[in-house]
Amino acid sequence: MSRDGAAAPGVTAASPTEAPPTPALLVIDMQNTLVAIAHRASATVAAVAGLQARARAAGAPVVFAQQQDEELEPGTEGWRIVPELAPAAGDTVVPKAAPDSFLGTELDTVLRARGVTEVVVTGFATEICVESTARQALSRGYDVVLVADGHTTSVRPAASGRYAAPEASVAHHNEIYRNLRFPGRRVRVLPAAEVDFGRGTPS
Repeated sequence: MSRDGAAAPGVTAASPTEAPPTPALLVIDMQNTLVAIAHRASATVAAVAGLQARARAAGAPVVFAQQQDEELEPGTEGWRIVPELAPAAGDTVVPKAAPDSFLGTELDTVLRARGVTEVVVTGFATEICVESTARQALSRGYDVVLVADGHTTSVRPAASGRYAAPEASVAHHNEIYRNLRFPGRRVRVLPAAEVDFGRGTPS
């Protein structure tokens, strides 16, 4: 929201009479093998852990999307969610096999059963599973908050020529979502510290 009250690009301002959103925290692929190769791993884990604590305290759903494939075999140590973010009683873990956490999974059913209208997106990796899932959430009718410091990607040489440096990739996707226009949806990028599950995330 700009200082003159106009909505910023890509943001649909909530009407004063609209009900606040019903948010859920979505934690994507924060598993041992993946976090081990993540850029800013400790800081990202800490940001997500803080969100988990606030979501649980507010009674907001905490949902994990957990990749399983030939490299992340269920039951192995690498497949497990990192201990700092371990699911608690009442949380939901949704197994997945594709970058899109909704594809062939129960994620949509889980969210709708809890009355969720807004998905607070965190996790790994920014350009793949985080991006694919956030776009699908919008297509399926959810508002989206991309947590600016709550998603990350893999470490790689800045001069490799094959990929953007990790910090540049995270910043690039944050900027895309700050300016993303999606009819009928509210799309926002917020730092973890500004996400308030108790009142719905701020407009």
